[in-house]
Amino acid sequence: MELGQSYHIYNHANGTENIFRDEENYRFFLKQYAKYLAEVVDTYAYCLMPNHFHLMVGVKADLDLAGFQNLPGLSTTKLAHASNNPVIKAFSDFFNSYTKAINKRFERKGSLFVKHFKRTPILDEKHWQETFLYIHLNPVKHGFVNRTEEWKWSSWHGYQQPDKPSNLERNFYLNFFDGSRHVRELMEKKKEWLLNKEYE
Repeated sequence: MELGQSYHIYNHANGTENIFRDEENYRFFLKQYAKYLAEVVDTYAYCLMPNHFHLMVGVKADLDLAGFQNLPGLSTTKLAHASNNPVIKAFSDFFNSYTKAINKRFERKGSLFVKHFKRTPILDEKHWQETFLYIHLNPVKHGFVNRTEEWKWSSWHGYQQPDKPSNLERNFYLNFFDGSRHVRELMEKKKEWLLNKEYE
């Protein structure tokens, strides 16, 4: 993962289990996410679903890679045996920390997530827009709710309540949309397309 690059990151439960079984799981996931990744990436969007999640992030352009040894869970020893990309390692440590907590709470063993999380670089303005809209529409796509604002565990609420504290980088989307009205207009068009699309 490259400095200054935006990515769509997503992963699925390993097998038929859910990643999130109750509301506390969602809260803990977000808490650990902030702990491990707030110094590594800017977060533009997220959506947590029972058996999968989507994140839209930008790797911070001004990272001092030598400073990664001081991040939670990323010791010098681990770094020496990790891939050459400390950002990926930070994500992996985050997922491992969440898995260990869930395994302990629910007395389960083994991997909670599919082994390798997916990361797709976002290469142009249209791709950025599409990803931002898709992530927020995910609960509608999967039939959990009829409207984006009805799903509790997404970043949509952070954009609708700009005065409320948030870990989101909430101004960056203005590089790709002409304000919140533009987002809503495109959201309605994207929603109609998703609902008429045959799901895989």
